[in-house]
Amino acid sequence: MTDATSNLPLDRARESESGPIRKFLNATELDTRMLGMVGALLIIWIGLHILSGGLFLTSRNLWNLSVQSSSVAIMATGMVLVIVTRNIDLSVGSVQGFIGMVMGVAQAEFLPRVLGIPLGSPSMWIIALVSGLVVGLLIGALQGFLIAYLAIPAFIVTLGGLLVWRGAAWWVTSGRTVAPLDPTFQLMGGGPAGSIGATWSWVVAIIACLAVVFMLVNGRRQRKRFKFPQRPIWAETFLGVVYCGVILGAVSIANAYPWPVGIVRRYAEANNLTVPEGGLFIAHGIAVPVLIAIAIGIIMTFISMRTRFGRYVFAIGGNPEAAELAGIKTRWVTMKIFMIMGLLAAVSAAVSSARQNAATNVMGTLDELLVIAAAVIGGTSLAGGSGTIVGAMLGALLMQSLQSGMVLLGLDTPLQNIVVGAVLVIAVWLDTLYRKRF
Repeated sequence: MTDATSNLPLDRARESESGPIRKFLNATELDTRMLGMVGALLIIWIGLHILSGGLFLTSRNLWNLSVQSSSVAIMATGMVLVIVTRNIDLSVGSVQGFIGMVMGVAQAEFLPRVLGIPLGSPSMWIIALVSGLVVGLLIGALQGFLIAYLAIPAFIVTLGGLLVWRGAAWWVTSGRTVAPLDPTFQLMGGGPAGSIGATWSWVVAIIACLAVVFMLVNGRRQRKRFKFPQRPIWAETFLGVVYCGVILGAVSIANAYPWPVGIVRRYAEANNLTVPEGGLFIAHGIAVPVLIAIAIGIIMTFISMRTRFGRYVFAIGGNPEAAELAGIKTRWVTMKIFMIMGLLAAVSAAVSSARQNAATNVMGTLDELLVIAAAVIGGTSLAGGSGTIVGAMLGALLMQSLQSGMVLLGLDTPLQNIVVGAVLVIAVWLDTLYRKRF
């Protein structure tokens, strides 16, 4: 009792000595590592905007950036679970390319010629997508089985998968590019038709803001119920304003990017619309692949934070031996993680091939580097046991920002690879420093 009483003045003294920034961070409970990544992203954006002569921070480039980031962000959410359990998956890019080729062949050759289902048929895109998901699930199950039950290191299995599935993608069509794809399937790739327009984008923004308010209110109610410390009202209000501001700002940018003039003209002719002298402004709005990536991010966040499976994943990463002794079926959990990774690679393949309206043998090349870098930059530790889905998706946006900016600056592909590799090494180094400090 005496010790507890004597510690109170010391705690109050420490609290009073802490600066306003520390008090602000304690009140809002913001992750300093996440803030650092957001700050780095803003610095990169501003720097690229200046170096590109004002081309980077435009509605057109930011909209395209969001679409390009989607496929990497989708796979990065699964890579978080893989790395958290102290494994690695070097095959995701090759798996993506192979599955993309399978879905392309199904649409352009197998279904029309063998089953007589023409392009544009309502069932065409569904059959193609389901076939890709099944193949991804089977590939993930095979690799997961080899890793979990045959005790082959994940590095070796997925390194072999990198070579096997890249070769299999070529073998399916002997190196040919497969095109075109089903028009409905193409909607998953974005573009004027693959976006939801201004009105529905604002509807999504309002729903998202209401969801933010609900989560803050519900979180406060749950803290009170279980007698946990409460955040100050001003901190809750600040977080709500910031989150909603980011959502509304992102939608404003998406709605500021208009359809190309030629597409608008054809649309007006098809719908008997009169184009005014200043032109007809039709906003893209949020792209479908971005919505897919956000939906997967929400689902994966729920799985990792709100389910028993998610708790098992982090328990295995924290201490595999203790998890085994606690009765967790570590091998089955590991196998399921790679099955999820296979499914996400299939979704990413659908988004990428739909965006290009073709399945090519180069699809997914070196994407494994971007995905791993996105997860590590987003706070997933290669030592296992820690990582966030949101951080990985922000990491994907950061990596794609670098690539997009280097393209605008006219840098050659070899130099782009050098920069990406250097960023990955620096991210791992910073993760090591962070773990030693905290």
